Amino acid sequence: MNRIIAIAAIWVALVALPWWLPLIGGYTALGSKVLIYAIATMGLNVLLGFTGGLSFGQAAYFGLGAYGAGMTLKYLAPSTPLAILIGTLVGGAAATLLGPLVMRRRGIYFAMITIAIGQLFYFIMVRWNEVTGGEDGLAGFSRQDIHFGPWLYRLDETNFYYLVLLGFTVAVAVMWMVLQSPLGHTFVAIRENRRRIEFLGVRVERYIWAAFAIAGFITAFAGTLNALLFNFTSPQDLHWILSGNFVIMIVLGGMRSFFGPLIGVIIFVVAQDYLSSITGNWMTFIGMIFVLIVLLFPRGVLGILARRVEVR
Repeated sequence: MNRIIAIAAIWVALVALPWWLPLIGGYTALGSKVLIYAIATMGLNVLLGFTGGLSFGQAAYFGLGAYGAGMTLKYLAPSTPLAILIGTLVGGAAATLLGPLVMRRRGIYFAMITIAIGQLFYFIMVRWNEVTGGEDGLAGFSRQDIHFGPWLYRLDETNFYYLVLLGFTVAVAVMWMVLQSPLGHTFVAIRENRRRIEFLGVRVERYIWAAFAIAGFITAFAGTLNALLFNFTSPQDLHWILSGNFVIMIVLGGMRSFFGPLIGVIIFVVAQDYLSSITGNWMTFIGMIFVLIVLLFPRGVLGILARRVEVR
């Protein structure tokens, strides 16, 4: 019952965000960014927190989704739904096709090959100047209003936030159903004791491939929304630094909990937005926050809160 009340409270706060966030010095686009990064990190957490695969190249699929959406709007058709669909398919398909390269690797080797793949896509976007804009990024496109017959849904800042909130809700529902299914339970079993699962005759590599593909599709979906939020994307959306930030957000909130990444994103993005407005060395303070939370709350913020509730 407490969990249901907490989830309901979260959703009420998210629905009312455009009204209360400006009252505390925020702005609606910041809320959109938090939800977009929450989709990406919760998708990555299917692989990291629930399956045990540390990926430092997840930004590759985030960036591919962003470029897929931007290039669709710029070169193919001025349609927001089509841009989201194509961007998600491009990033998700890349993760699915590249899954066999990583599914047999473990530990540091798994992490290193994901970095290599991510940097490969990064340099493709940097060098393909005629199409991607190179280091300057892809500009010249913008999100388009959505037409439903005679009805027009204008994608101003507030309405776009609600489109992102809808996408967040759908993504959360999909991930929840996956993790509550036998497939999700197998992911957790692989994380807890991979060797024992192998002894039971389970083809572990295939399940890691599935987790990698699912994480890729969800992260690519987040990337499409990010491109539409800023009407711009650049190679930095594929860089390993962004992948590292995703991992930091997950660890901050708690990688063993479903909504832990959302808490981590709120801490990271809000701190980044505030600190970057007062100092150019904001990353130093983000690093200090990360170190303190890892030392004091090794299970993440949500993990330590859940533990206190259990103790009571």
